Amino acid sequence: MAGVAGVSKSTVQRVWNELGLKPHRVDTFKVSNDPKFEEKLVDVVGLYLNPPENAIVLCADEKSSVQALDRTQASLPMTKGRGQTMTHDYKRNGTTTLFAALNVLTGMVIGQCLPRHRHQEFLKFLRTIDREVPKVLQIHVILDNYSTHKHDNVQQWLAKHPRFHLHFTPTSSSWLNQVERWFRELTNKALRRGTFASVPDLIASIQEYIDAHNEDPKPYKWTATAESILAKVARARTTLNTVN
Repeated sequence: MAGVAGVSKSTVQRVWNELGLKPHRVDTFKVSNDPKFEEKLVDVVGLYLNPPENAIVLCADEKSSVQALDRTQASLPMTKGRGQTMTHDYKRNGTTTLFAALNVLTGMVIGQCLPRHRHQEFLKFLRTIDREVPKVLQIHVILDNYSTHKHDNVQQWLAKHPRFHLHFTPTSSSWLNQVERWFRELTNKALRRGTFASVPDLIASIQEYIDAHNEDPKPYKWTATAESILAKVARARTTLNTVN
C-alpha cells in the first residue's frame, strides 16, 4: 500500500488508525437461510425475555470430542518477568462429550460427560434433566437442529414425558443459544491450558469447573429483542445481495 501510494509505511498506519481500519483482521459471519428463521427466532427470544410461569428454560447442547491432552513435557510456572510456558506439542489420551444445560434464569448448569453424542446419549441426558428438575415444573429446552435431537426414539420418549418442550434455533445460529457462551468460558478457563493424563482426569476437571460455577452462578443478561435482531439480519442480507 505504501509503495503504491508513494508514502511511508508509518503514514499508511497512521491513516488506518485514524479511520479505525484493521485490514489484517477478518471477522466471520453467516446469515441463516432457514426458511423458518423468523418463527424460530421469535420463539427462542420470547423464552429469554418472557419466560413462561411454573417452568424452567434450559439452553442445551453437546460439546463433542473434548480431548484429554497431556503435554509432552512439564509446564513451567509463572515467575517474575515470565508468564507460564508449556510445550507446543501434546499427547492425545482420548475424548469425551459434554452434555450441558444452562438455566436461563439462574445461570446454573446441569452437565454430564458421556462417551459419544448419539441419540442414546442425548436420551440419557434428558433423563438426567428429568431427575434434577422438580416435577412441578414444565421444562423448555432450547437446542440446535442436530439430527440426534429429533431422532424417532427421542420423539417417543418426549411423548411419554409431556412436561418437556423442545425449541430449535434457526440453522447457522449457534449465537442464539446461551450455553455456547458458557462452553467458551469453560474452554478458556479450564480446558485450553489444562493437562489431562486420561479421560477420567478430563471428566473430573470438567465436573470440578461445573461445581465451582454452580456455587456462584450468574445468568447471562439477554436484552436484544426479536425485532432488533430481524432488522440487523435484514441489513446483512441486503448487503450480501449487493455483493453477489
